Amino acid sequence: MANQRENVERIIQAIGGKDNIEVATHCVTRLRFALNDEGLVDKEALERNDLVKGHFSTQGQFQVIIGPGLVDKVYDEMMEITGGSRASKDDVKTAASKRQNPLQQGIKTLADIFIPILPAIVMAGLLLGINNILTGPGIFFDGKSLVDVYPQWKDVASIINTIASTAFTFLPALIGWSAVKRFGGSPLLGIVMGLILVHPDLLSAYGYADAKLEGTVPVWNLFGWEVNKIGYQGQVLPVLVSAYFLAKLEGWLNRKVPDSFKLLIVAPVALLITGFLAFTVIGPITFVIANAITSGLVSIFDLFPALGGLIYGGFYALLVITGMHHTFLAVDIQLIGSEGGTFLWPMLALSNIAQGAAALGMLLVAKKEKTKGLAVTSSISAFLGVTEPAIFGVNIRFKYPFIFGMIGSALAGVLLAMNNVLASSIGVGGIPGFLSIFPNQWGIFFVGMAIVLIVPFTATVLYGKLRGRGDEEADETDAGTSQAKQVSTSASMSAAAPATASVQNIPSSAVKSDAPSTAVHVLEIHSPVKGRIVPLEQVPDPAFAERQMGSGVAVEPVEGKVLAPFDATVGHVIKSKHAVILEHASGVQLLVHVGINTVSLKGEGFTAHVKTGDQVKAGQLLLEFDQEAIAAAGYPLITPLIIPDGQEVIERVEELIPNGDTGQPVVLKVYLKG
Repeated sequence: MANQRENVERIIQAIGGKDNIEVATHCVTRLRFALNDEGLVDKEALERNDLVKGHFSTQGQFQVIIGPGLVDKVYDEMMEITGGSRASKDDVKTAASKRQNPLQQGIKTLADIFIPILPAIVMAGLLLGINNILTGPGIFFDGKSLVDVYPQWKDVASIINTIASTAFTFLPALIGWSAVKRFGGSPLLGIVMGLILVHPDLLSAYGYADAKLEGTVPVWNLFGWEVNKIGYQGQVLPVLVSAYFLAKLEGWLNRKVPDSFKLLIVAPVALLITGFLAFTVIGPITFVIANAITSGLVSIFDLFPALGGLIYGGFYALLVITGMHHTFLAVDIQLIGSEGGTFLWPMLALSNIAQGAAALGMLLVAKKEKTKGLAVTSSISAFLGVTEPAIFGVNIRFKYPFIFGMIGSALAGVLLAMNNVLASSIGVGGIPGFLSIFPNQWGIFFVGMAIVLIVPFTATVLYGKLRGRGDEEADETDAGTSQAKQVSTSASMSAAAPATASVQNIPSSAVKSDAPSTAVHVLEIHSPVKGRIVPLEQVPDPAFAERQMGSGVAVEPVEGKVLAPFDATVGHVIKSKHAVILEHASGVQLLVHVGINTVSLKGEGFTAHVKTGDQVKAGQLLLEFDQEAIAAAGYPLITPLIIPDGQEVIERVEELIPNGDTGQPVVLKVYLKG
């Protein structure tokens, strides 16, 4: 205990002393700090500390990885030493946000608003793409569409178009819901506010230009003040500003109005005042601002298309790293609403493919099997529009694949911009992104796709082979993270395997060369969550991806249940119910952590069926989680399964990645000492 206290004191000193701690809390695996000055942190001292498994800074928070179980004791010890008061995750999050500059805060706000509505936008984009195929002339028949030649498909296309266009038609309602929620108001009022702005009695924003030319724009006459009676379909700024005002007004009214009158006063007054302001002041001003921004951007690409394509196409991957790419969702939506199409989204789709092709090139360069496997899985993900695994798991680690991906994307960006290739919708990236492109521009888009497939892949392979960096860099990647850990890929695991674990005696002849020469016990652990098994490198959190807490794998869930993988004692159920620690009779502990940063949900969407200290049987239901609610809140569902480091009973851990299995196969083999 004395040694632990001494190490805790060293952690406090390494982060700049207790005076440098503004707020501190912890979750199941790490200490979370909002520091007054991160420049005072002594990272080398932290890395020498026996308690510290790793550290990193993100979104204004400095996080120190301790590991499950022990982090509670370390936090208690730290509070005792510093005399600080305990804080919640929200307290740290609020304090950390103050450390961000206005640009970072703005980017984070937009991300918090638009990420939750992405599923609806992706759905709409895919279905609109299908509708384009059915109704686009000249795709299958000269000058005619598929529904022209086969009229029986016309109503099918019409239904698809109705379903697809709903998300864009009522987009202000989606934005209103998410924005008001983000600004601290009632999401239901946000939905109503958004629907008010697209009410059927209003002139559609899409018909405003023609009505203005014809002089037929309808107006309200408010005691001599004429206000345009128009809607804000496809507009972003009007609903964002209205949502902010609505949330703040609702909050003010909630503080001022007695509880007994809130139901009768707060919502009606907040919506009435905000609605009037939206149509008389907020809407007209932001409508002009949004159109000015759009016109300016369009003019730049009209005057200097090659330069615009070179910059946006080439540097989009950098925007992904910084998180700034979320801001362009609003720009794309605005372009579609006011111009009828966006020239930015096609370049985004090809940037996805470029990073995937570069990552795939490492398959022929890297020598380590783990790196090869990650190159394949992450490239497939990028080809389908999700680039983070390829960028963070492969390309940034080796650097040159990332650069070659940017070069290929820049070349394709120039081609698309010079030919004014447009997307009619957003949400579909990667190779399926062609569905978003106007069918008459598919030819140019496919040429760009060929560029981003060939250039990054070929350049990565040639450069990697010529420089001979495969062995060197693959070794560097795995050094210090896997040590005695084994990662193997097996396609023979059965999806129907029961959710149990077994301890086996195996002879030394069956153990790989780095295993002990005597017989060992093996604990086989089936996945407690049904879904696709992926390497930890694909988890968008460095504490897990870099194995700072221990060995393991991750699951992309297809079912919202966590089952006991073996007979166990429940070591700990986290208060927010998003994680559980199980202890096998052998003493081996397993951490199941549902989602990333889901601690922020405070248990919303989670149901715990066990409590700390319970005895459970293999296959018993431990936790349930609402996949849709977690995804809608903007948190990744990927679930790490971790064997925490420092367990004396463990000799080594073998990680198994079944190929394409979405059941509950054996994913970990724990070799026990003795």
